[in-house]
Amino acid sequence: MIRSIFLFLDRTYVLQNSLLPSIWDTGLELFRTHIVSDNMVQSRTVQGILEQIERERNGETVDRSLLRSLLGMLSDLQVYKESFEQKFLVDTDRLYAAEGQRLMLERDVPEYLHHVARRLEEENDRVISYLDQSTQKPLISTVEKQLLGEHMTAILQKGLSTLLDENRVTELTLLYQLFSKVKGGLPVLLQFWRDYIKSFGGEIVGSPEKDKDMVQELLDFKDKMDNVAQRCFQRNESFINAMKEAFESFINKRPNKPAELIAKYVDSKLRAGNKEATEEELERILDKIMIIFRFIHGKDVFEAFYKKDLAKRLLVGKSASVDAEKSMLSKLKHECGAAFTSKLEGMFKDMELSKDIMIQFKQYMQNQSEPSNIELTVNILTMGYWPTYTPMEVHLPAEMVKLQEVFKMFYLGKHSGRKLQWQPTLGHAVLKAEFKEGKKELQVSLFQTLVLLMFNEGEEFTLEEIQTATGIEEGELKRTLQSLACGKARVLNKNPRGKDVEDGDRFNFNIDFKHKLFRIKINQIQMKETVEEQVSTTERVFQDRQYQIDAAVVRIMKMRKTLSHNLLVSELYNQLKFPVKPGDLKKRIESLIDRDYMERDKESPNQYHYVA
Repeated sequence: MIRSIFLFLDRTYVLQNSLLPSIWDTGLELFRTHIVSDNMVQSRTVQGILEQIERERNGETVDRSLLRSLLGMLSDLQVYKESFEQKFLVDTDRLYAAEGQRLMLERDVPEYLHHVARRLEEENDRVISYLDQSTQKPLISTVEKQLLGEHMTAILQKGLSTLLDENRVTELTLLYQLFSKVKGGLPVLLQFWRDYIKSFGGEIVGSPEKDKDMVQELLDFKDKMDNVAQRCFQRNESFINAMKEAFESFINKRPNKPAELIAKYVDSKLRAGNKEATEEELERILDKIMIIFRFIHGKDVFEAFYKKDLAKRLLVGKSASVDAEKSMLSKLKHECGAAFTSKLEGMFKDMELSKDIMIQFKQYMQNQSEPSNIELTVNILTMGYWPTYTPMEVHLPAEMVKLQEVFKMFYLGKHSGRKLQWQPTLGHAVLKAEFKEGKKELQVSLFQTLVLLMFNEGEEFTLEEIQTATGIEEGELKRTLQSLACGKARVLNKNPRGKDVEDGDRFNFNIDFKHKLFRIKINQIQMKETVEEQVSTTERVFQDRQYQIDAAVVRIMKMRKTLSHNLLVSELYNQLKFPVKPGDLKKRIESLIDRDYMERDKESPNQYHYVA
């Protein structure tokens, strides 16, 4: 108002005298000195403003335009920083320190995180509405420090595992956003994330009672963690890498078992009975399996079990789809190299070659003088590619023996210098049978065939008689009879009745057998994969590893001629693809010294020399 009254003076006289301040500036100076700088006025004004802000923070409504003009005045007079801002930040610090302590005790973590986000929003709004822009940075960092920075570990200890267990995507996203604002927030979150995965995964892998679901649980867990890393942690590289590290660490805590179970899981998915997945879904499942497979150190264990199951699928024609099988092979080849899959590929080659040989054999049979009325199909398996099967001698009917001889003549005529060894345990046949209801065809194993053919000769036989006639080993025979007389399709009757086959049981042909299908598959009662089988597969792997260590030691020594123990061991660690203990390496080195492949140095026993 004073400036308006003295406008003329301001515009003429003051302008001509460059040393004089304008009336506006003089007025401000006087106002600052005599009014605002007066202790009582200043402290009551600032106190009043702070009280208003505190009341607003506690949820009351205040006159924001009044606050805006008062703070604008302090700003214009250039006393905003020293008279107001410092006190305001101290107050803020005190208020939020107390609030953080209190709410951390009272509320659970999701609520607390939402509260912090709301507080930060309110404070930003305050800056826009009435505080000076320069206050924003120190104000927000005070709030973050007191509500988050002081409680980072507590928040994570109290709530991270629950949020991850329950898959609370919204809260996890919020947690990541808040922690990324605080100094040192993300490294702490990363550490807790890694620990969570290790402990949760460790439980899945470490409890033998959960073995049958282990792989499915690992796949679900991996999906869930991937989802969190993608959606909540903004695909942060370090979080994804920490997850990989954690998986690798816990999956190898228990050696060999996960590898074996992954092989069996793949088997269950590739079997013909697995109709629940379309080709695309199967492909997706196999891709996921490969991710978990990558984390495993002892991949040779996986190979041994995979090979055993693949052999069963190929020989019994149980494979769901050749495409899926080939796709899995190429994934393994891509992951572990051609040497890893060469035997598995050899198995497929054998099956294809066998088909070609059978076409030639059929033509050969048509040119024979006395054609056989039995159709014979033979799979020729190369010894080195397939699992080893224990050969069993059984008494085959004359017609079969004759056919085997014919085939042998045919085959050895084409390939000289080869030796054929028949594997009756893997054979199967189709039998024509007549019941009261009419004719049926039975799809049966070779052992079941031998038992059933006896009932062409007589009405009733005891267990012992059947064993003498067929020559089948006792355990195998009991399982075979159980499948024929105690299963779903009972083509034999057992006396006395019962679930299990005992010594002295008698069997006769069930003429009243009824079934809605014409061709009936009578499943062999699968010997549950016995502990011995598992142990023998694992032992074979162990044996292979011994050979590989020996070969590697000799390779290295041959190249280096002389090497110290420590350097040799570190070279071995680089070359071997599976986990080994220093003790095992020491044993193999000793064994090679005993067998004169290398020797210790006379002066320093820690040096080795290669013996050519």
